[in-house]
Amino acid sequence: MGATLALQDLKRLTEGLHAHRNLSTPQLVETAIARGEGRLAANGALVAMTGARTGRSPRDKFTVEDDQTRERVQWGKVNQPFPPEKFQALLERVLRHMAERDLYILDLAAGADPAYQLPIQVVCEYAWHALFVKQLFIRPDLSQLATHSPEFVVIAAPEFEAVPDRDGVSSSTFILTDFTRRIILIGGTKYAGEMKKSIFGVMNYVLPGRDVFPMHCSANIGADGSSALFFGLSGTGKTTLSADPERRLLGDDEHGWSPNGVFNFEGGCYAKCVDLTQEKEPQIFNAIRFGSVLENVVLDPRSGEPDYSDIRYTENTRAAYPVDFIANAVIPGIGGHPRNVLFLAADAFGVLPPIAKLTPDQAMYHFLSGYTAKLAGTEAGLGSEPVPEFSTCFASPFLPLPPAVYAEMLGRRLREHHAQCWLVNTGWSGGAFGVGKRMSLRHTRAIVHAALDGRLAKAEFTAEEAFGLSIPTTCPDVPSELLNPRNAWADKNAYDAQARLLAKKFTENFRKFDVPDAVRNAGPRTA
Repeated sequence: MGATLALQDLKRLTEGLHAHRNLSTPQLVETAIARGEGRLAANGALVAMTGARTGRSPRDKFTVEDDQTRERVQWGKVNQPFPPEKFQALLERVLRHMAERDLYILDLAAGADPAYQLPIQVVCEYAWHALFVKQLFIRPDLSQLATHSPEFVVIAAPEFEAVPDRDGVSSSTFILTDFTRRIILIGGTKYAGEMKKSIFGVMNYVLPGRDVFPMHCSANIGADGSSALFFGLSGTGKTTLSADPERRLLGDDEHGWSPNGVFNFEGGCYAKCVDLTQEKEPQIFNAIRFGSVLENVVLDPRSGEPDYSDIRYTENTRAAYPVDFIANAVIPGIGGHPRNVLFLAADAFGVLPPIAKLTPDQAMYHFLSGYTAKLAGTEAGLGSEPVPEFSTCFASPFLPLPPAVYAEMLGRRLREHHAQCWLVNTGWSGGAFGVGKRMSLRHTRAIVHAALDGRLAKAEFTAEEAFGLSIPTTCPDVPSELLNPRNAWADKNAYDAQARLLAKKFTENFRKFDVPDAVRNAGPRTA
């Protein structure tokens, strides 16, 4: 009975006098500025600051455990169980909080392919949050809005802070998903990315049962119509490499691979913009204009120009903009089956090759590993050495189901559609972080182009010893001495020691997975 009353209260709120529904972009920008939520940059973007929370809060994320989720969800640190009665009580408190405020409501959708689309509604306390989700999700046209019936509702109440002892959460911040009520409840954080990623978690829960492989990846399309997928954790180049002037962009972050092909979950892009320049990344730089949202970006006090090199508040400065702000974006974001799948790793150990060709078993191994490396100095508590980061399926914070579900779908899709998987190191060469040099974006782009247009497949390949990876001996527009990572190090013994160290980290991380021997044996040879 209580759940029904709460849902009725929510319906009354979204239809009340203080509910502003589906406002236009200019209206949301004007309202956010009038309310003091943000200011305009010289390029026209709305700049908002998120305060203490400048990124996601994974320790404050919970999933309601009930009859629907109890046997399906992979419970643990990522998917922390939450009692239904506690969710109900907190929902009622949040609704009372929201009843005293103006609300900004957007009717949107996730999933560009109509066959797999999820209609959603987002109820925001901030106008700038409403602008954010308007630009990042799919925006139905007027005819679709007339019949819009949301299957999930996101309630974002940044100014409502929980009381842990009373509410059963870990801090004043909470991100709660109830798959039975189909409500996501967010409070105590202004970081807008929580709304986007919560819906991604929903898609990861719902779509495998519909034979759609949900993926944390960017995607683009070549002149021949074939798609390419780019998997990778933050900072590995996923957004940068997919925003390619020579190819058309499907999307920069979340996609599904269905029996029909690939489709974008979103209607926008959420790009990191630390050290962004027009010269290095012209598509992203030029996409940031009126209608875009900049998070935690410092403005020059005189000119109002964004200073993308100033990270006094966070290195995780972000730009949110509609995907059609990219000149060659594919609208709607639907493409054919990919011919190439790329795993990106910013290897700060300097061990992995710039590119390697993977077998399906190796692809499943590296997919489950989800490797990159954190750099010394970028996070509190890190020392002077690189720290490996393993995020299962390149998406561990967003996977409600067991990892094997997603890995099996990857292996099956690769084999069904004869797609080639590549491992690309966008990190260091010739030495670890602090000694070697970061792979230049120019060389990485040349490597990626050669893989996607088929030229690299014609090269001669050889096996490197540490990880048993198949690497090319030549690649157009790339110095051959870079292609074999051991050859790029002046001190070969130092490379061997570093390779053994990283291989051991891979092996230790992989012990937690129950996989066929063929997949386990596709890992590093040197451990």
